[in-house]
Amino acid sequence: MATATMKKRTTAKSANKNVKVLRLAAIEVKQGKNRKLYSFAADGKSLHDFCTISRVSRQGEEGLEGYQRPEVMAHINQIRAYLESENPLLPNAIVVAFDDTVKFKPDPGKAGTDSPFSRSGVLEIPIDNSIIEEDKPGWIVDGQQRSAALRDARISGFPVCVIGFLAEGLEEQRQQFILVNATKPLPKGLIYELLPSTGGKLPMALQRRRHPALLSERMNFDEDSPLHGMIRTPTNGTGVVADNTILKMLENSLTDGVLYLYTDIEDQLKLLKHFWSAVAEVFPDAWGLLPRKSRLMHGAGFISMGFLMDTIADRNRKTKSLSKELFKKELMPLKEVCSWTEGSWEFDGGNILKWNEVQNVPRHIQLLSSHLLGMYRELVWKK
Repeated sequence: MATATMKKRTTAKSANKNVKVLRLAAIEVKQGKNRKLYSFAADGKSLHDFCTISRVSRQGEEGLEGYQRPEVMAHINQIRAYLESENPLLPNAIVVAFDDTVKFKPDPGKAGTDSPFSRSGVLEIPIDNSIIEEDKPGWIVDGQQRSAALRDARISGFPVCVIGFLAEGLEEQRQQFILVNATKPLPKGLIYELLPSTGGKLPMALQRRRHPALLSERMNFDEDSPLHGMIRTPTNGTGVVADNTILKMLENSLTDGVLYLYTDIEDQLKLLKHFWSAVAEVFPDAWGLLPRKSRLMHGAGFISMGFLMDTIADRNRKTKSLSKELFKKELMPLKEVCSWTEGSWEFDGGNILKWNEVQNVPRHIQLLSSHLLGMYRELVWKK
């Protein structure tokens, strides 16, 4: 889809006779089997003539768009003040992903004089001020804050180093964005939200989180999900349950619980929707509230209920269908012993905590999980 869109943009641009071409001296560097990088200098004030910053957003039910984080104004203002100082220096290159309207023309006069890995020439970048921002030929993968500071700084011009590469579509741009930013202080939630729509090879730690992230995305945006719109992410700031809480619950079940037994994502989602729909109906007064008002929607409560989901599924593993009705029947006896929004929890060993004293820490998660599983065995399993 992304590649097809880029082709349409390419055709539209090429048909526009008013397009100006910016020609910049560049060095082409070969990497891998068939990848090429282009190193060149450009006036930082003109970057936005041919580059856009694609911020992460969602358009209705159309899915994730873009891949950049929102601008951080404090950081931009610091860079801007530095650029307006007496003798500034920006040694780090800005990384830009280009579409195929950008062309490299090698210098014929330098044939045979370049190294096996590089050659000099001219990079030709089309500039069309009539097109919308998203259709510009370049996307800034790394250097958003610097480019914004250069744009806003009260200076006449400032040359910067730029590294460009040709990208086949949004998926590759997202992959490069994650790889570039994974080791930087980038919000983890942003990386996790990008994972489901990112292809290619990623670090092992991110590979392991890709499937839980996809399940979380589906639970958040499927219309028939009991958690529809309720998982808080960088593009859904009004959600009540933290995305990391959902991921932790899913990872536990995928590793050692009921989700491990299913290989098809639709079967996994069906079970998850049945269980959490049952939870919502058994505990309606605690469902959908902010964590400070309901420990059911809190990290400790959600993760603990995930362990209970696995236990109920294990007890009923011979049942043909783990339906919502079955989960409701199994959960109902626990309704009177759960203090999600008021009262106190009476844990084993004389540990008593007020409902809102339960925190999202390993000790409290263990206490709450053991309590719920113990009550389930006493009130349901043994009967």
